[in-house]
Amino acid sequence: MRLIVILFLLCSLSIGAQTFPDRVWHSANEEEARSWQNDKAQAFREYLIDSTKITGLMIVHKGKVVFDFGDLEELSYIASCRKSVLSMLYGQYVEDGTIDLGKTIKELGIDDVEGILPIEEKATVKDIISARSGVYHPEGYPGGMQEYAPERGSVEPGSYWLYSNWDFNVAGYIFEQETGKNIYNEVERQLANPLHMQDWDRSVQHKQGNTKISKYLAYPMWFSTRDMARLGLLMLNKGKWKDVQVVSESWVDEMLKTRTTHEELNSNVPVFEGSGVNYGYGYMWWLWQDVDDKRFEGAYSAKGAMGQNITVYPAIETVLAFKTKAAYRRANPSQVRINIAKKAAEIFEVNQ
Repeated sequence: MRLIVILFLLCSLSIGAQTFPDRVWHSANEEEARSWQNDKAQAFREYLIDSTKITGLMIVHKGKVVFDFGDLEELSYIASCRKSVLSMLYGQYVEDGTIDLGKTIKELGIDDVEGILPIEEKATVKDIISARSGVYHPEGYPGGMQEYAPERGSVEPGSYWLYSNWDFNVAGYIFEQETGKNIYNEVERQLANPLHMQDWDRSVQHKQGNTKISKYLAYPMWFSTRDMARLGLLMLNKGKWKDVQVVSESWVDEMLKTRTTHEELNSNVPVFEGSGVNYGYGYMWWLWQDVDDKRFEGAYSAKGAMGQNITVYPAIETVLAFKTKAAYRRANPSQVRINIAKKAAEIFEVNQ
């Protein structure tokens, strides 16, 4: 009986240690923010002002805001972070059998403007959401890395990683075809409503793309910085929001399994070599690998062009969300975006 009581108390303490926002975010008090109140925090703020074009940024530790900068409320384009959001939506439909990750694009009836080669028809849904389809059909919505693509038809599906918007746009099409659901409606149902997002607006979400190049449209998304942080907090907590399992823990683990190592990624697309971060790849999430600083152990990111980012640092129970409003056309170079994600976690004083 005594053991049962002790276990109950430990579980109660563990649950109580985690905070979730209600309709608005809670700010950490002085004691809770102590590990974040130092010279590095001030230097980081100066760096954001002087050396970046970031328009909104939040750092959340144990569910409370410990640092913020700029406009956290305005909805704007989150670029390729949309792909990580789609990955979250896939979970319940994979687990209930509605989406079969083993189905090939031939079985799904996928064709395109320039046709699909016989070898490409063998690509599965799993290959597509891992960016390993081996299909190098032109993208109808730019933003991939097809300049690094091998010759069409030269690789077996599943054998080679390439970040291609053809894969990601087709992943959206497959989601809607197999489920009969609209992506944006599912963002609202599965994520925006359960997480009590403050700024989500279904009416501004719409698809884009050049159907003369590819029939598969992209599904751009518009979020606020503070709602992006809610997505990060959900992921940090293994898909659980308060007492509700919004995304299953097993699917969170599946999304974050290594499908591509940083060695292969850097070999195929060497844009991150020397950047200070080694990225692997899961199901449309970037995985931090081969890290020296324990604060980055197990970290992962949703990343988008110009300066859109959600990074989760499980080792220090922290979420970073930042963005640059696309309407301003103020792009942040890739190295600046990586620096932000590193410098933000480095504020945390490990020994306090």
